Amino acid sequence: MSGSDGSDGTLVLGPLLRYVDDTSAAVWVETRDACTVTVSRGAATASARTFAVHGHHYALVELGDLEPGTTEAYTVTVDGESVWPEPGSAFPAPVIATLEPGRPLHLAFGSCRTSVSHDERGNRSHGVDALRAWALRTAGLVAAADPDDPDLSPQRLPDLLLFLGDQVYADETTDEMRAFIRSRRDIEQPPWTELKDYEEYAHLYSLAWADAANRWLLSTVPSAMIFDDHDIRDDWNTSEAWRRTMEATSWWHGRIVGGLASYWVYQHLGNLSPAERAQDELYALVRAHEGVDELDLSEVIDAFADRVDQQPKTYRWSYRRDFDTQARLVVVDSRAARELDPDSRALLDPVEAAWLDEQLRGDVDHLLVGTSLPFLLARGLHHLEAFSEALAHGAWGRGGSRVGEKVRQLVDLEHWGAFQASFQQVARQVIAVAAGERGRAPSTVTFLSGDVHHSYVSEARPTDVSRPVRSTILQAVCSPIRNPLSRNMRFATAVSSYGVAGPVGRLASRSTRVADSPLTWRYAEGPWFDNNLACLQVDGPSLRMWWVTGEVVDDHERPRLAKVASYALDEHGRPPSPGRVVHRLRRGVARRFRAKVRDRVRQR
Repeated sequence: MSGSDGSDGTLVLGPLLRYVDDTSAAVWVETRDACTVTVSRGAATASARTFAVHGHHYALVELGDLEPGTTEAYTVTVDGESVWPEPGSAFPAPVIATLEPGRPLHLAFGSCRTSVSHDERGNRSHGVDALRAWALRTAGLVAAADPDDPDLSPQRLPDLLLFLGDQVYADETTDEMRAFIRSRRDIEQPPWTELKDYEEYAHLYSLAWADAANRWLLSTVPSAMIFDDHDIRDDWNTSEAWRRTMEATSWWHGRIVGGLASYWVYQHLGNLSPAERAQDELYALVRAHEGVDELDLSEVIDAFADRVDQQPKTYRWSYRRDFDTQARLVVVDSRAARELDPDSRALLDPVEAAWLDEQLRGDVDHLLVGTSLPFLLARGLHHLEAFSEALAHGAWGRGGSRVGEKVRQLVDLEHWGAFQASFQQVARQVIAVAAGERGRAPSTVTFLSGDVHHSYVSEARPTDVSRPVRSTILQAVCSPIRNPLSRNMRFATAVSSYGVAGPVGRLASRSTRVADSPLTWRYAEGPWFDNNLACLQVDGPSLRMWWVTGEVVDDHERPRLAKVASYALDEHGRPPSPGRVVHRLRRGVARRFRAKVRDRVRQR
């Protein structure tokens, strides 16, 4: 089940099915040479000339005038030569399924996926790739752990696959990636085994997307993406001090330029709707190019990446998707758009914050907010982050400030809780949406997140109990797809989530006069630590989510799909019982783990 490169390597990577709505679709490819790429779906055919970036060739083919609610197979040709689907492939023909107004929305989401082999060695070091296990089951090529569970059966393809960051790891490279780096430079010199430039990013994406099962899945399920820190580097934009340290190195400029340039090519371009692509400053150059020769974007995209790193207000990575009146998906850039000046520190700069304010409105059944960093962490962690920010900003004097800065960089305290101004602002906006003050109150306001290498569901309500809300406010996390925590880190994470961790963290934050949160929240269930992928389905006011993983039975390359957890609201959009949910965990592993954690905490 290893991947291949199409006909004689003509097709290097892809096709990736990206933005799809009811009448249009976009297909992205990387090719070996400059060429014309054609996509055909039934009577619809469209072509695009490749553009070049640092010796690599890409095309985004845009199909229009499609019929809503239809599913048809498609083919890809390069200069008239058929390259996809591959002859003799065990996978079904790739299809483009357009949206249908009123049809229940089904999407999958997750984050944090390393690219190692799918044999016994890779599964032993990083666990089974949950995305790949889901792909094999979706293709009908493997059995499920519970064949009677409809959530584990091949069914209608999801409308969207949402990747919430860390699709690639630029700073924690695998053996394969290190071998490539070693082949072109001295790894004893900075940046050592971390990525240096665009060429190395291009190779990293090929490792992430070339496996046959995942390649098929990405060719037939529309995808949307947003970066997180490891797409660039761990703790990216934690603080002004962090950024000064990076910019003082000899290698950071090449990293950030290569990272943002490649992100635009490989991830961001496909997020955009046809109207947004037409207005994008880089893609406008691609569309306007009429010469016989291929357009080379290398110098332009490098200058663009340098500019948007230094002046983030000049470009928006965040975006919005509307699924008629069923759902609005708002995907937030919580990394590049940060304001790091200590006097005006914010997770979102004023321009980005104003944009998000405009998106947080009702008049839909479900408001979905995709943010790589969980908006609602475990209460103890949230308060600790708030405390660390106040400490670093001088709440206990200069000595405390130095300690606070060291601690937040050492322990990765740089989520929403560590940017209290932004957290408080967005929390108040969410409460206003849930109260029906920004249009009709949705059934749910649901944050979809990753990053933290464990998964959970939290339910929230206003701290002010006299403030009535009509929406269920949820935080759903799915992390990792494939990059599990060590056992020690799992224990530390669980300890921070239970018992006295919350009250102690709150006392610490109050000692630095951190304002009370407008929201209070608690786990509905979790955390659990499997490699997993989450699915979400909405139908009117109801919402269901379930998490799946891969299990090796006999063949490491053909894992079966198993359910880790599930969560559901009733037909009125309410939890089955106040403050709790019906939750079923595979073999009760997480329940037993939590019991052990509580016992160990009591013993200490």
